[in-house]
Amino acid sequence: MKKNLIVKSLGIAAIAFGLLISAAGIAATPAAQKDSQAGKDTLQREVVHQLRMLNYYTVFDNLAYGIDGNRVILEGQVTNPEVKSEAVAAVKSVPGVTDVQDNIKVLPVSNDDDRIRRAAYRAIYGEPQLSKYGFQSVQSIHIIVENGHITLEGTVDSQADKNIAGIRANSVPGAFSSKNNLLVRGER
Repeated sequence: MKKNLIVKSLGIAAIAFGLLISAAGIAATPAAQKDSQAGKDTLQREVVHQLRMLNYYTVFDNLAYGIDGNRVILEGQVTNPEVKSEAVAAVKSVPGVTDVQDNIKVLPVSNDDDRIRRAAYRAIYGEPQLSKYGFQSVQSIHIIVENGHITLEGTVDSQADKNIAGIRANSVPGAFSSKNNLLVRGER
């Protein structure tokens, strides 16, 4: 009888200990998730900072990224191959990044595309309502021209600014088409 009582007591103690360990594991999960999210936010901020600090990154380039764990996926279009290699090297140097996938496209060299870029820049940033976007260290409206087709990328403050930028891009002589991918801040 005494032996059965000891076995029952040990069984109850083991169950209680197991529940205690389980509860501790459940309590630690939100904290671990919070730390993981904080680490991802820090990684994102540092990647954005590195991309904005590139030497030859201009209004005619567009860089985007995605994060998958400790892997960064770079995308976009650039006019200068040096921007591509500099972007990859800069992101590889970010603490916590273990791998960089380079999906950045170097746009073809074209005198016609260069002419369209300049005309689109004048049309958009010469518009009084949009000129405020030209005074930033990294302009928020990026003009991508490939084979005569204009694509606008970046962010603006209002739907009206997005619409005006699209209308101005549509008015560029010699451009075959224009696509307005601008995002309005605060909307997603």
